[in-house]
Amino acid sequence: MRKQKQFYIHFNKWVYTIVLTVIMFTASAQQDPQYTQYMYNTQIVNPAYAGSREVLSFGVLGRTQWINLDGSPQTGTFTVNFPTGLYRNMGLGLSIVHDQIGPSLESNAVVDYSYSINLARWTLSKLSFGLKAGADILDVDYTRLNINDPNDPLFLTKPTQKIAPQVGAGIYFRTEKFYTGVSVPNFLNTKHFDKNSLENPNVEGIAVERLHYFFIMGYVFDLGPNLKFKPATLVKGVSGAPLQWDASANFLIHEKLALGASYRWNASVSGMVGFQVSNSIFLGVAYDHETTTISDYSSGSYEAFIRFDVFNRLDRVLTPRFF
Repeated sequence: MRKQKQFYIHFNKWVYTIVLTVIMFTASAQQDPQYTQYMYNTQIVNPAYAGSREVLSFGVLGRTQWINLDGSPQTGTFTVNFPTGLYRNMGLGLSIVHDQIGPSLESNAVVDYSYSINLARWTLSKLSFGLKAGADILDVDYTRLNINDPNDPLFLTKPTQKIAPQVGAGIYFRTEKFYTGVSVPNFLNTKHFDKNSLENPNVEGIAVERLHYFFIMGYVFDLGPNLKFKPATLVKGVSGAPLQWDASANFLIHEKLALGASYRWNASVSGMVGFQVSNSIFLGVAYDHETTTISDYSSGSYEAFIRFDVFNRLDRVLTPRFF
């Protein structure tokens, strides 16, 4: 028992060292779809999250970015995951992302798998390793644009469709109060719409996307018998573009009402509201106000989320998870 406790203490020190190292990571990223309620949409970026809720869990998220701007990003996600295995130490899931920007429509569907190791018998402390694999489909069609001159040679190119495999991995560590994770959703070079092609007829209209690195972390503080506080963060980076850093703070009141705010570095501030409708259903909405000059042309961004859990453990019914 003493050896197990010593291992647990040393492992926690190792985890927090990794956390500090990743926070200091200064790579930058060309952006994938972004989410304000990332704390409820973890499976999309980290496959090791699959099965961690220990129930059959469904999630649907819809995001409309930059209202009033034609061709602005429209994103939808669907996830489902559940624990499996003899000791419920494995997780399986499905993640689907549908993202439309201007004339481009990108969709991907991947299967998520995780394997968890119990680090301590006397408390919930698990380290999970995850893999995701599937396909990414990109469709670029300039006929979706509102073109003044239909004979403009820049827009006479045929619709382009690309299908590419997607393979990613992640690590996720959690206790009853704390979680953190590092992941790369796709190790392979994928292609996406390149807006610069509209200005250069020699450009195909498709650009190669580099690896994206994600870091997540959160902790739940019990401020009282009916009040919990959860700060959380997400860092996304890849070479070639500015680092994206999100920080959020959420309060959970009477295990029912979630109120919070979020800040995206040099991009936006957000407000979030969530409600635990029942033991199984959680609803959340968010609004982003841009802090850049784009706010002169847009009314902000909106996001809605719903999670549905099929419980098969009594303790999960009595205490709904805050992450």
